[in-house]
Amino acid sequence: MEQKKTLVAYFSCSGVTKKAAEAVASVADADLYEIKPEIPYTSADLDWTDPKSRSSIEMKDPSSRPAIAEKAAGMDGYETIFVGFPIWWYVAPTIISTFLESYDFSGKTIVPFCTSGGSGPGKTDDILHALCPDSVQWRPCRLLNGHLSEKELHRWIESLSL
Repeated sequence: MEQKKTLVAYFSCSGVTKKAAEAVASVADADLYEIKPEIPYTSADLDWTDPKSRSSIEMKDPSSRPAIAEKAAGMDGYETIFVGFPIWWYVAPTIISTFLESYDFSGKTIVPFCTSGGSGPGKTDDILHALCPDSVQWRPCRLLNGHLSEKELHRWIESLSL
């Protein structure tokens, strides 16, 4: 019998989401894939106080789809995909929309998780789930801020009934 494969795909600019993704991948015994933008973000691009910064412009336009540097290999072989990202302007960065629209998730389980400096996931679930409605299971987005023990991560992942 073929083992169910799991992928943790994540986007991180500051390293906070990367750290959470690595912890999830370790506990879930999953492969790790970094969603890297084709054009990397600079500190100026990420200045949310500047209305002309790249991130501000992208987040004001829900149809913005920043290009991803390279596709995840073997996506067809994964049954469960954890998708991690920071919260920008109370939702997922638009590069996550690019990622979700780049693959056929029919028959798969999607488990979004996020990190945030001050807000929760907001309407992230509704927005992202609409981009891949054919996924078999959509789990609620989980905020993974701060230090989560391996025991807490195990408890969360087991509660997902994957």
